Amino acid sequence: MAQYTRKQVVEEAHKLAKMMADIEEIDRFKQLEAKLNDNQKVQSHIKKIKALQKQAVNFQAYGKQEALQKVEGEIDRLQNELDEIPVVAEFKESQVVINDILQMISSTISREVTNEIIRSTGGDLLKGETGTKTQNSGCH
Repeated sequence: MAQYTRKQVVEEAHKLAKMMADIEEIDRFKQLEAKLNDNQKVQSHIKKIKALQKQAVNFQAYGKQEALQKVEGEIDRLQNELDEIPVVAEFKESQVVINDILQMISSTISREVTNEIIRSTGGDLLKGETGTKTQNSGCH
């Protein structure tokens, strides 16, 4: 069995990242992000929300509870309006798809590393036990 250095594995991870950056879902994400950045209504809402969030932090710091609640209500209202803009909804869906893909890849790598450890130690894949456990089990 081949031995790899950590550096070689990291290099392969960089190659995988470059491959992923070119998949259809990432392309879609980039297109939607560009549309968001060009959409004046979206940008206006984002600026207003950020300004209100700063106010909210100040109101909270000075214990101005009533003003804080009012600002938080306005933030929620603007956020809801923002979420109703079609390109924003599409962008959020795109983020979910990409997160799912990343999660799937991460799980696959994790599972395969574990399975490889089990296989290489002569363990039992079905039980999820390494061979070292079965070899040491008689030493109680």
